[in-house]
Amino acid sequence: MDRAKRRGAHRRKRERKPFEGMMLHQDGSRAEWLASEPALDLIVTMDDATSTIYSAFLVEEEGTASTFRACLEVFAEQGLPSSLYTDRGSHYFYTPEAGGKVAKETPTQVGRALKHLGIEHIPAYSPEARGRSERMFATLQDRLPKELALAGIAEIEAANRFIKETYLPRHNARFARTAACEETAFVTADPALLAETLCIEEERVVARDNTIVFGSRHLQLPQSPVRAHYVKAKVKVREYPDGTLAVFYGPRRIARFSADGAELVKGPMLTSVTPCSAPSRRGLARPEPAARVAQRPALTAPALGVTAPVQVGTKKRPQGRTKKPAS
Repeated sequence: MDRAKRRGAHRRKRERKPFEGMMLHQDGSRAEWLASEPALDLIVTMDDATSTIYSAFLVEEEGTASTFRACLEVFAEQGLPSSLYTDRGSHYFYTPEAGGKVAKETPTQVGRALKHLGIEHIPAYSPEARGRSERMFATLQDRLPKELALAGIAEIEAANRFIKETYLPRHNARFARTAACEETAFVTADPALLAETLCIEEERVVARDNTIVFGSRHLQLPQSPVRAHYVKAKVKVREYPDGTLAVFYGPRRIARFSADGAELVKGPMLTSVTPCSAPSRRGLARPEPAARVAQRPALTAPALGVTAPVQVGTKKRPQGRTKKPAS
């Protein structure tokens, strides 16, 4: 009896999801993809229902930035999926104990963004659980390096362009299959919302010299027309997948910076937020008064062209006059 318990539960092969977009697999594989380069990570995002690879690119090291880059590519082109299935890497989940369960109540930057978009984030607890991803990477490791070598590609940027434009269409045409159902579970999303969500976001307090420390960079906030300074104000710093930065005070973007901390645009950049009050009319031409409308005649007035009737009998006694007292 004890021996049977040690064997663990009987596992069965999981069937594919019936719709495209119900579940996406995202994983990275480190290998010598380019002959002239050291080992690189290939980040792949694949549909569970069809095995279609929506995104694949090479980076020096897998992490939060590469995850956001892949999600942004796929979500902008295909839409939002119902769920994302990944391993338990530290950029995906926080795991208090090695090999233990993830702490979903303590989300990573990736977990925060997926929750904001309404996407379920599912962790894999064994290599076997990522069977489709593992088989897909076996195919890629066998074919992709040869294809890149035949094309004479030796640089990462050129390799990523070749993978997207040439290799993936041929790969999907050969290995992708039709979903069990024709409908799709993808939901169209606003690209602007995706760009501001799929990024690293951290809170900072502005120093007395109107600067913010973000990593090793000191970001100098420009002078603002809406307030004298931002000293001691709480702001949010967003780092996008391309390395650029933006500082927000509430919903208002007040500055943008390059990856090395240089200001990109002088003066504050405002988001497209509806103003809370009507714009000032200062400097505008004085408005012309509305034309006066002719007053409507009283209901008791005589009709036009009609003579008033002749009075019959005595006139009405004026107000304030009393009757003659009796003698």
